[in-house]
Amino acid sequence: MKKLLCVALALVMVLGLAITANAESQVTLVMAEVNPLDTIVGKTDAFFAEKVEELTGGSVKIDLQAAGVLGSENDVLDAIANGDDSIDISRISAFALTTYGCKKASLLSIPYTWTGRDHFWAFADSELAAEFLAEPQEIGLPLRGIFYGEEGFRHFFTREPVAGIKDLAGLKLRVSNDPVMVGMVNGLGASATPIAFGELYSALQTGVVDGAEQPIANYKANAFPEVANNLILDGHTLGAIQVVITDTAWEKLTEEQQAAVMEAGKLAQEFNRELSQTAENEVLDQLKADGCNVVEVDNPAEWAEACAEVISENTKDQADLYAQILALAK
Repeated sequence: MKKLLCVALALVMVLGLAITANAESQVTLVMAEVNPLDTIVGKTDAFFAEKVEELTGGSVKIDLQAAGVLGSENDVLDAIANGDDSIDISRISAFALTTYGCKKASLLSIPYTWTGRDHFWAFADSELAAEFLAEPQEIGLPLRGIFYGEEGFRHFFTREPVAGIKDLAGLKLRVSNDPVMVGMVNGLGASATPIAFGELYSALQTGVVDGAEQPIANYKANAFPEVANNLILDGHTLGAIQVVITDTAWEKLTEEQQAAVMEAGKLAQEFNRELSQTAENEVLDQLKADGCNVVEVDNPAEWAEACAEVISENTKDQADLYAQILALAK
């Protein structure tokens, strides 16, 4: 009897330790997203969060905070770079890390680089992409890339109709505070006006800016047609995105959980690839049906030529790497 009692007590102790260990491995990571959940990026985030929980057996959960409730991309990155551990994961524009010292990332936003979606996905599936995702670690930023995606080609939209490149002359166009984007807008003859994304709707409404640029799905999801119902499809760059995780959050995970997060990233990347083209076409059709003034660009080469200086200036120090990107076009 005593022997059975000892065995029973031993089992209770083992089970207790297992439960404690399991409880300690439970991790909830806060994820920031500036756009609403019904956008391409919002849906990609939600899929990623679902797969993380599924592949970790529920031991890692993602608390997805969308629609900019945690601040703009720059707000989030500033917080992360300064050691704020209240945000663990963020979906960002791929070029957002440029202002934090990531030189390679700048090449992803060079205007008129991508010949089409297949060109970008050839990059995203290549060894180059892994090299780019590792850059933050190489330069000492407290974060690392998980996966790439895209949210469609970015186009200009304006308060007043724009029929071609000449109509941009003198317009105040909102862009992010990124030297490549600022240089591109200035090269096109407009005046680059960096303001926070969260202030863009009111800035358009009051005339502080005359226009801006966004992927089509984000343009509609953020209700910009209400205040700037003119869209010109210049496709100056593809809205390349990436999801990053902080070192602090990464170190909370076991090796098995880390592997599961990376696998969830691969699945989310494929999900994004399938979603983006279909969603963009549907949104564009809806915009036209709703009366948005959508203008096609007759001569894309003219727009690229106008940006020749900013392209050359921002690729000359990484000419070989940029050539490798261009060579991936089929």
